[in-house]
Amino acid sequence: GFTWCLKDNLFDALIDLNLFQKIELTTYPDTLPPNEEYLEDSKKTITVNSYERNSLARNTCIAHYGAKCSVCRIDFSKIYGDIGKGFIHVHHLVELSSIGKEYKVHPIKDLRPVCPNCHAMLHQKKLAYTIEELSTIMNENT
Repeated sequence: GFTWCLKDNLFDALIDLNLFQKIELTTYPDTLPPNEEYLEDSKKTITVNSYERNSLARNTCIAHYGAKCSVCRIDFSKIYGDIGKGFIHVHHLVELSSIGKEYKVHPIKDLRPVCPNCHAMLHQKKLAYTIEELSTIMNENT
């Protein structure tokens, strides 16, 4: 590997020309100027679609499967103690966005508890990965 130090305008131009498509980009903290500062964006208003979740369905799913990730098997209470007790996301096996309307959900057949990391990874593609697909990916990479 070779470390390049590029001026911002040159770097931006190379990105605009798509010349970094097959090169892994990494910023190394020791290569930044010592007084480098970055601006964070201010508050923005964004309109998004929101799907109302049924808390009874969520609670029934967790009561049935437990508050353990269906993919990686993490149980937050075993790591974080009391503050992790019951902490888990619930994943819809059929994406609500693909249905686009109100529908009846069966908390045991249609939902699974997953940790926030696995939940984000499940949704890394459209249509989401299945729990089995993500488990396979994890097993292949560990």
